[in-house]
Amino acid sequence: MAERNSGGAVGAAGRAPAADRTDAIRNVVLVGHSGAGKTTLVEQLLAATGTIQRPGRVEDGNTVSDFDEVEVRQQRSVNLAVAPLVHNDIKINLLDTPGYADFVGDLRAGLRAADAALFVVSAADGVDGLTRMLWDECAQVGMPRAVVITKIDHQRADFDEVLATCQDVFGDGVAPLYLPVITNGHVNGLIGLLTQKFYNYATGSRTEKDPGAEYESQIEEHRGVLIEGIIQESEDESLMERYLEGEPIDTKVLIEDLEKAVARGSFFPVLCSGLGVGAQEVLELMTQGFPSPLEHPMPEITDLSGKPVKTVACDPSGPLVAEIVKTTSDPYVGRISLVRVFSGTLRPDMTVHVSGHGLAERGHEDHDLDERIGTLTCPLGKQQRGAAKGSAGDIVAVAKLSRAETGDTLSDVEHPLLMTAWSMPDPLLPVAIRAKSKADDDKLSQALGRLVAEDPTLRLENNAETRQLVLWCMGEAHTDVLLDRLSKRHGVEVERIDLRVPLRETFGGKCQAMGRNVKQTGGHGQYAICHLEVEPLPSGGGFEFVDKIVGGVVPRQFIPSVEKGVRAQMERGVVAGYPMVDVRVTLYDGKAHSVDSSDMAFQIAGQLALKEAAAKVSTLLLEPVDELSVLVADDHVGAVMSDLSSRRGRVLGTEPVGTGRTLVKAEVPELEITRYAIDLRSMSHGTGTFQRTFLRYEPLPPNLASKLATVD
Repeated sequence: MAERNSGGAVGAAGRAPAADRTDAIRNVVLVGHSGAGKTTLVEQLLAATGTIQRPGRVEDGNTVSDFDEVEVRQQRSVNLAVAPLVHNDIKINLLDTPGYADFVGDLRAGLRAADAALFVVSAADGVDGLTRMLWDECAQVGMPRAVVITKIDHQRADFDEVLATCQDVFGDGVAPLYLPVITNGHVNGLIGLLTQKFYNYATGSRTEKDPGAEYESQIEEHRGVLIEGIIQESEDESLMERYLEGEPIDTKVLIEDLEKAVARGSFFPVLCSGLGVGAQEVLELMTQGFPSPLEHPMPEITDLSGKPVKTVACDPSGPLVAEIVKTTSDPYVGRISLVRVFSGTLRPDMTVHVSGHGLAERGHEDHDLDERIGTLTCPLGKQQRGAAKGSAGDIVAVAKLSRAETGDTLSDVEHPLLMTAWSMPDPLLPVAIRAKSKADDDKLSQALGRLVAEDPTLRLENNAETRQLVLWCMGEAHTDVLLDRLSKRHGVEVERIDLRVPLRETFGGKCQAMGRNVKQTGGHGQYAICHLEVEPLPSGGGFEFVDKIVGGVVPRQFIPSVEKGVRAQMERGVVAGYPMVDVRVTLYDGKAHSVDSSDMAFQIAGQLALKEAAAKVSTLLLEPVDELSVLVADDHVGAVMSDLSSRRGRVLGTEPVGTGRTLVKAEVPELEITRYAIDLRSMSHGTGTFQRTFLRYEPLPPNLASKLATVD
């Protein structure tokens, strides 16, 4: 376990590590809030194993996993990145994830590809709301977890306080394996609580010696808690009795039980790291405490008809089942797909079946097709190093899958299978854009198609009513990255424009109107007169057309023409250019000509009659109203309810959800929540989420209606 000597690191820069056995692979995702030190920890682990010569710095823009131009410029991760290394003949695929809530798509992809999670918490900043939510999410699926408290050498670091916070927030089973030894703000080394050894890093490399007497009480206090926690998770029920009776428990037994408890996801060791300190301990935990892919439950798999398939296991010789966890597109290289192989073996130039289902509402049409893959590579940040194969349990990159998208399943052509897609939050920030020039407009569709294929958290909407192109994003930072990629990667310049919410029109009262379309020309003329009565219907009433013609004053064949004209005008609106709803139109009189009357003439007459009615009686603008379900921490319920009321919302009620969270339900006009995704995140410190469902249309207040009543 993490208390044993490593025996030296292996690995070399420029050479892709390979695993001959599935049980010699560890897929570990690093999770934590932005700025916690995930990318820096990856650099330290890569340097400790000789994968890179020296660790890079986020501030210098030279880290392995933050290689995108946006990441270098913003000094934070926005993409999922893979950094493989080898320690003690075990290949570890480190998955560095973004820590900002806008990029939860890449974070969820990292969780899907991993078999264990390393939660990174800053000793200077503590635990944020997003990290708490992700811990609960991992707990629901039983994912093995450990905690690394980073920046223990920071001037604001407080290891003891952050450790206590982790134990309070993450619950039972969280206990430190090591304690940092800090003298005058400088970290000299770590004390192993199981071995009771002092690992000295003062000389730059780790040496081992006995701790001094001054640490005896501190070791005893934390060691007792650690041992009791391990014994509680032990399969040997006699251990606790022996321990309570004062019998010493062999360290080797404790380490073996600890490894089992960590792999089961029932015990969560806490480690610590700082500049040049703690990398070896983290590596030992990952190789000896975290499970291999053989121990990770297989995601749900079905055939293409949806019938469950239970026979697939993590076996290199089994049927091929792999999943694309991330897709990147490059105008010059094409698509590169990052693939987690769950079963079988992926080889260069083989033909695979590509299946994608369940994301049609986000612009990812269901598809099933065969494609021949290109080369396989083992990515190290932006470096693509050749790989001979991708065996079950491993992660590789695949080139030349032209139609494959993030979330797609790769399987055998003869026996196509489908993996159930991982859960993904809905994008709830609408952003309207338009191309800056005709040249940009010509390239925009293809560029957006590539972005949608890469990112399942992006939804593209071409709104026919408002005639706007709308990107549904996760937040402002997500939007900025997407627009940057359009510009820098695909050469398409766009500009943001004000979002239009699709309103409706209706009549405010009952009236009668005439539509007169009489035109005499040198040839065939037009003659159609219709008398209509219009009246509003209750909300949701739709449209009714009533025929009360008697005596044939309007010939029977032209009555549908009047209705067609009325419907056409209702689609265009009569005041502000919005479709009309909830109207009853009654045709009760009219005139026709034996020669000049026609279908088109009566259509135009119907349209004119509706316009005249709008001039006689008041019309109302209607706005869409949504039901909002806001899930927020109890501490923020008051602020959320007050904010919803300020948005002309009606709070319907609240109900507790689990521990410390409340669901707030309200009815709120869509005009007031176009940027609610940003505002809620600010109010709830990143922990609030919401869902929206359309309810109905309601009259817009007159002061707002006057501003919007302009026909485009």
